[in-house]
Amino acid sequence: MIVALLGIALLAAPRLLAAWHAAPRIFTAEQAPPRGVAIVFGAGLRRDGSPSAVLRDRVATAADLYFNGKAEKLLMSGDNRFDDYNEPAAMQAYALRLGVPAEAIVLDYAGRRTYDTCYRARAIFGLEKVILVTQAFHLPRALYTCNALGVDAVGVIADQREYRRLARLFWFTRETIATLAALVDVHLLHPLPILGDPEPIAFDAHE
Repeated sequence: MIVALLGIALLAAPRLLAAWHAAPRIFTAEQAPPRGVAIVFGAGLRRDGSPSAVLRDRVATAADLYFNGKAEKLLMSGDNRFDDYNEPAAMQAYALRLGVPAEAIVLDYAGRRTYDTCYRARAIFGLEKVILVTQAFHLPRALYTCNALGVDAVGVIADQREYRRLARLFWFTRETIATLAALVDVHLLHPLPILGDPEPIAFDAHE
């Protein structure tokens, strides 16, 4: 029994830490401070290569930030390790359909994990202050990871619909494990994601 309780505490503690860290950094799209660049995290594609419902909500929320003057550029970060799976391109196509101009969109094809996206935001794209756009279940981990890696990040929740109960249960379980792994990465392992030549994103300073 004691071992089981210790195991539960080990899994729960990172989630609680991430939630505590994220709470003062989460804003509505209307209240978010301008940050120049908003980062949109990948969230899976459908069989036809189009964005999943979760990903469409993230892109739509980021588009709102752009149109409301909260972000001048949108960094679409996702997985493109296979020829027939291109999250950033699908995100870009959907953003263009929503009216975001092509020149406002930057693609990160090596955002395979939240850690990779946050690391590359600073190392490759030269970002220091950003808005993170993702769902409420993922935002605490994303905020903790980016801030721990030296990117001053605030977040906007992209929940634009009621998601299925089974999906929410899966996400909760996955985040419990993923948040523990994130803390291990940022504080102990320090893995290097795919890097490359710097591609600094130019934008007008808002702060």
